Amino acid sequence: MKCWMGRLWSPCGGSRRSLGVIRCQTIPIATKEAASQVSSVSEASTQTERRRDPGVLDVDLGPLLDYPNLAEFLGRVEGAMIRELKKNRRSHAFDGFVVNWEEQNELVSCLYSLRYPDASERQLEVTSVTWNCTGSVVACSYGRLGDGDWSTEKSYVCTWNLDRRGLNPNQPDVTIEATSSVMCLAFHPSKPSLIAGGLFTGEVLVWDTSRTDDPLVGRTGLTQDTHTDAVYQVCWMPDKPQSHKPQVLSISTDGKILTWQMEKEGQLVLQDGYALVAQQIPSNTKINKHGRGDTAVGVTCLSFSHFDPTLFIVGVEGGYLLKCFSGAQTSALTSTASSVPLKAPAQFTFSPHGGPVYCVDCSPFHRNLFLSGGTDGNAHLYSMLQAKPISSLQLSEKYIFGVRWSPVRPLVFAAASGHGELLLFDLAKSSQKPSLSIKQTDDGRPVYCLEFNRTQTQLLASGDATGVVKIWQLSSDFTEQGPRELVLLDEVASEVTDRSLM
Repeated sequence: MKCWMGRLWSPCGGSRRSLGVIRCQTIPIATKEAASQVSSVSEASTQTERRRDPGVLDVDLGPLLDYPNLAEFLGRVEGAMIRELKKNRRSHAFDGFVVNWEEQNELVSCLYSLRYPDASERQLEVTSVTWNCTGSVVACSYGRLGDGDWSTEKSYVCTWNLDRRGLNPNQPDVTIEATSSVMCLAFHPSKPSLIAGGLFTGEVLVWDTSRTDDPLVGRTGLTQDTHTDAVYQVCWMPDKPQSHKPQVLSISTDGKILTWQMEKEGQLVLQDGYALVAQQIPSNTKINKHGRGDTAVGVTCLSFSHFDPTLFIVGVEGGYLLKCFSGAQTSALTSTASSVPLKAPAQFTFSPHGGPVYCVDCSPFHRNLFLSGGTDGNAHLYSMLQAKPISSLQLSEKYIFGVRWSPVRPLVFAAASGHGELLLFDLAKSSQKPSLSIKQTDDGRPVYCLEFNRTQTQLLASGDATGVVKIWQLSSDFTEQGPRELVLLDEVASEVTDRSLM
């Protein structure tokens, strides 16, 4: 690019003046031409299917129309087929059935074998087991159910915390000595360190395991109210409104059922009581009448209804089971001295076992069902609406020392046998045979007690004559409720054949 300027003349002074010429040139400017174009093309298309006549099948029926016999047959069976299909659609035969494509887990496994060496050396037996309210601590009592001087022989109460790191199965966390054989134990339902126990001497004691110096916080002592025979079961009564004093119920073969209240002085004071005497045991027309008189009827076991707190079932030495009412006002015809009036609670008598009853347990899922076991080796399933049992299972040639309903499976219960086995029943699978039989003792010595864990429901504890408490872990087969279990339990309870006895 060039720039040129010509001459310029100035008019000043009348003379011309040359201004000169100026030129300049820039560097060449590069130029370039470019072009761009964007193009986008897409194609799409849709087409709906040809509209069909809903009354016409999209199949070629031509060949079928050539067989009039087939068309006649289909027309003839159409109604029956539709009825059967509707029936199948309404059926519940396969409700709850789940196909398991995975390998079956082991039904039960032993987590721990707990023992106290001093008790084993003295050949003491496990007489009772109980879980605390958190489900982490198990306690057992040591004593003798066989030969020996039970009244003077020292025994023990031991506890293990299964959640404790570094658990030693042969070293209890807490060990309590007792002056006589401890026959039964029960943890408090809401206070995790409080345990009640019954002695062979008839005393009832309460320990607080959180107290390391002296855990004994309550006892009945030897008074006119104390049981005169061994205490075979203790349980905690529901707390009364506006009262912070716990109450313990105890039963004994002296025929008395007593309620004790803890006082500040460390004494258990009698608050209420019942007595069973032969003269006041109800008789039923279809049951052979048993002896009469004012002699005591030894109480061996008790279970409260989970639906009616005033109703409880007791088992007695004569093999009978009695339905009792806590609100009874009839005085017991007994000459036994007592600081409170004793009442006669028995309302109805059930058909007996062939020997003393050792255990009874009311169903937590049905108001009328309960189980019992005894020295005849039978487990009976009763309804409270009739005297005769709904079913009777011969579980052992020896004694049945314990029966317990599962706290989570309405159709499952466990039994402890006199030939060293722990039996698990699932009535959904069989009403006559156990689903699982576990050999607890190698030498066939009895299993005396068992207890489901109501908090950690996969755990079951059982104690035996060798002095060992075994903790069993149950698989989901025994802990997960099926969708129709309560319906099936109702069907079992409906098998009442003789309501006229009520």
